[in-house]
Amino acid sequence: MSALLDSLTAGFDTLPSRDAAGLGGVRRAALDAAMRDGLPHARVEAWKYTPLRALERRTFETAGLAPRIDSALLEAIPSPRIVFVNGRYDEAWSDIARLPEGVTLQPLSNVLDEGETDAASFMQRSYDRSDEVFARLNAALATQGVVLRVEADQRPADTIHLVFVGTGDTSDRAWHLRHLIELGDGAHLKVVEHQLMASEHRHFANTIMQVQLGKGARLSHARLQDESTGATLIHRTDAVVGEDAEYRRIDLELGAGLSRHELNVVLLGNRSRVHANGVLLADGKRHLDTRLGIDHAGRDSACELVWRGIGSGRSRAVFHGGIQIRQGADGSDAMLSNKNLLLSEGAEIDTQPVLVIHADEVQAAHGATVGQLDPTAMFYLRSRGLPADQARMILTAAFCRETLSVLDDTGMHDAALARLDGALERSIPA
Repeated sequence: MSALLDSLTAGFDTLPSRDAAGLGGVRRAALDAAMRDGLPHARVEAWKYTPLRALERRTFETAGLAPRIDSALLEAIPSPRIVFVNGRYDEAWSDIARLPEGVTLQPLSNVLDEGETDAASFMQRSYDRSDEVFARLNAALATQGVVLRVEADQRPADTIHLVFVGTGDTSDRAWHLRHLIELGDGAHLKVVEHQLMASEHRHFANTIMQVQLGKGARLSHARLQDESTGATLIHRTDAVVGEDAEYRRIDLELGAGLSRHELNVVLLGNRSRVHANGVLLADGKRHLDTRLGIDHAGRDSACELVWRGIGSGRSRAVFHGGIQIRQGADGSDAMLSNKNLLLSEGAEIDTQPVLVIHADEVQAAHGATVGQLDPTAMFYLRSRGLPADQARMILTAAFCRETLSVLDDTGMHDAALARLDGALERSIPA
C-alpha cells in the first residue's frame, strides 16, 4: 500500500453523502478495486512516460472549508459563474441566481443532498481497467463538483464559467471533483473552465468531467489550466457525442507541477463531430501529460485535432493521440496534427500518434514532429531589428495561437488568448 492511497482513502467511512442517491454500493466497489490494484507502474503502457514514484510517497489531508481569496482574481470572469476554492463550493463568489432560460447549474453537493437517484445516475459508472485507479478513487470519494444541464433546443447567449481555484493552506490538501455537462437535443452552450491559483500550493486535485451531447447539440468548451507550479492535477474528460452533434474544445495546459489529462470522446451518432485543439506549455521542471482517445462509432463522423507542445528548462511534455475507427463507421474523417518545439537542451517531448482503422471508405491522417524554431525565420526578424528574445516570443506565440481557431466565440477566444500570452511571457526563456 502506498502512502498516497492510504491518505486519500482514510476518511471514506465518514464521508458525507457517501450513501446518498443510492451510491453506497458503487462507491465501496470502486474503493475496493482501487486498493486492490494500486497505482499503475511504469510498465503499464498508459503510464509509461509519467512515473508516479514521487507522488505515491506523498500524503494529503482532506480539503476543509474554502479559504478566502482575493476578489481581484475573479474580476475578469463574468457571471453566470460557479466557484470552487480548494475543492469546495464557494457560494459567496459564485453567481448562479440569474441563469439563462432552460439552463440548470448547481453544485454536486446539492444534488447528493436531495438524494434523487436519477439526478445522480451519471455517478453510477464503473471503471474496469486496472490502470484507472484515479477514476476509481473519484467514483468512491467525490462529493463536490458541477452539474450543468441544458434543456432541448435551448441556445443561451451567455457563456457559463466554471472556476476552480487553488490556494495555500496549512497542509497539503486533496480533493475529488465530479462534473456533468449534459445538453439535450438541439441545445447549444458555451463553457469556459478556469483552473487558477490564488497563491502557491502543493495540493492534489482529481477530477472527472462527463459530457453528454444529444442529437444536434453543440458545445463550445475552453479549459484554461494555469495552476500553481507545485500542484498535482489528474483530470479526465469523457464525452459522448450524439447524432449530428458537435463538440468544440480547447485545452491550454499552462501550469501545475504535474498535470495529466485524458480526453476520451465517443462519436456515437452518425455525422457527429469533435474539433479538439490544445497547447502543452512545459517549462522549469514541470511534467505535462495529455492522452487523447477518439472513438469513431457512427457513420460519417469526423474529428480534427490540432495540438502544439513547447518544452523549455528541464521540463517534460507527453502527448498520446489515439484515434480508433470502428467497424461500420464508414465515411469517417479523422485528422491529427501534433507539432512540438524544444527550446532548451534539457527539455524532453514524447509524442505518440496512433491510428487504428476497422472500417472502409474513410479518410484519416496523423502526424507528429519535434523540432526547434526555424533559424531562417529568426534571422529574418533579427535582421529587422528585433532582439533575440522578442523574435523568439513572436514565433512561439504564432506557433501556439493557431490552436485558438477552434473558438468561434469572440469572448472565449479573447479570454484564452490573454491567458496563453500571459503564460508565454513568463515561461519562454530570454
